[in-house]
Amino acid sequence: MIKKIVLAYSGGLDTSVAIKWLKETYKADVIAFCADLGQGEDLGEAKKKALKTGASKVYIEDLREEFVRDYIFPMLRGNAVYEGFYLLGTSIARPLIAKRQIEIAKREGADAVAHGATGKGNDQIRFELTCYALKPDIKIIAPWREWTFDSRKSLMDYARKHGIPVTATKKKPFSTDRNILHISYEGGILEDPWKEPPSDMYTMTQPLDRTPDRPAYIEITFEKGDPVAVNGKRMSPAGLLEALNKTGGRHGIGRVDMVENRLVGIKSRGVYETPGGTLLHMARRAVESITLDREVKHLADSLMPKYAELIYYGYWFSPERLALQNMIDDMQKAVNGTVRMKLYKGNCLVTGRKSPGSLYDARLATFEEEDVYDQKDAEGFIKLLALRLKANRTLRKKV
Repeated sequence: MIKKIVLAYSGGLDTSVAIKWLKETYKADVIAFCADLGQGEDLGEAKKKALKTGASKVYIEDLREEFVRDYIFPMLRGNAVYEGFYLLGTSIARPLIAKRQIEIAKREGADAVAHGATGKGNDQIRFELTCYALKPDIKIIAPWREWTFDSRKSLMDYARKHGIPVTATKKKPFSTDRNILHISYEGGILEDPWKEPPSDMYTMTQPLDRTPDRPAYIEITFEKGDPVAVNGKRMSPAGLLEALNKTGGRHGIGRVDMVENRLVGIKSRGVYETPGGTLLHMARRAVESITLDREVKHLADSLMPKYAELIYYGYWFSPERLALQNMIDDMQKAVNGTVRMKLYKGNCLVTGRKSPGSLYDARLATFEEEDVYDQKDAEGFIKLLALRLKANRTLRKKV
């Protein structure tokens, strides 16, 4: 029998309805847990709302520094991008929320945990795989897989009937998820992939016609693959990302509109804003270009799609992700240096890179006169590379 449930609570429509529904359905105490991951909301109001809706207790915890330091930065060290565009802003948040949720459940002696993710999406998988990885015997309740509500409209009708405040509207019913790395928009008016998103929807980035008419230059410094300073000023992980969000957003950087493949097999349109993350992704690759050995760099790039897929699918605490992370972090020990970037009208262009451990040798790279490379050596090298091609062609002629 379930007597106490810890709910991952956002203060939004789904989880607000979930508090009331869980109490009615399971006759259990519901403890709401809300993680401050930099979503920019008044979580004090969310606490009041949860208590008013029926939560017996509410945890509000500021996890921004842990989120950036222990989740976002390790992910960025792997240059993780899902299906060419998505920088995994929602995906990377779920393991930390679920981890802390399990810790609270242990502290409170709760029988189960619950979440507001739908039965069609990826988040249900990310939450639950993390919970099972950290507490294999935990009971998980997913209201969307149990209740009779079949749309956001039906949720809003239930909320109004029970006096639960709602922020979603019939006119603007798309779903958003925001944290310090990004904001996502899905559903509602965005479900037609041919329709352009409304111009007033965006929140982190300026439209291009309102960005500065003069370019700006910034410098980002990395140590062992992690950004540590902007324009020479050292900052905490969260402080640095917040600063880059403001700078990138001012110049309209980091918008993505894509149709992605969910793990459950559904194609879904997602619109994302990731200004600071976009700057960091491009800047790190610029430092890597002069600090990583060719084969190490190619190996890292070959691992990236699998690494990104593991995060998207919810396997943050899997042994394979941890093994990949160890390899990635070992490679990143050499990634030290500074990148200069030019920001203008939605573009971020690398205009310079330097490192105390740079492998770039101007004497070798030059097209001018030098005495360190004998160009005649290339002839034998090419002939060796061509041996199998020549043999293959010769043998095929005989068949």
